[in-house]
Amino acid sequence: MEKRGAPALPRVGDMALSITHTPIYCLDLDETLAFYTDRLGFDVGIDAPATPTMRWLTVTAPGADHELLLAAIEQHIPPVDQDAMRELVAKGTFPVFLRVDDVDAVFETLRAAGTEILQEPIDQPYGVRDCAVRDPNGNHLRLSQPLAGSGAPG
Repeated sequence: MEKRGAPALPRVGDMALSITHTPIYCLDLDETLAFYTDRLGFDVGIDAPATPTMRWLTVTAPGADHELLLAAIEQHIPPVDQDAMRELVAKGTFPVFLRVDDVDAVFETLRAAGTEILQEPIDQPYGVRDCAVRDPNGNHLRLSQPLAGSGAPG
């Protein structure tokens, strides 16, 4: 008796795919927009009403294709789950990883602007120098740059 494996399933990996948006859940869209544009230097991608009760608001790092969707909890999360989501956001449960050219300079700029600090810049054993801060909602932001000669993606 011959043992056979499962038949190969079709996969989309053979098609062109890309990540387009990552949600950043927000308590206050305007305050969050100001943080990402004024403090971090992101550009506004789209700021438009998607429905009468929802605002579609995206920001991008200069020169990047990937957008962050600034998603108001009350607009993007079902009402039954909104309190739980607010708690998760405030705890920094959903980290966002950002690569920067000079983590020390970015860190000092954010500290001077009164941004909540979670970790000062340190060299990590996996080849990056990074730090951690919170955005106005409590989201945990990890800012990193590759260490010279590490080959780390940052």
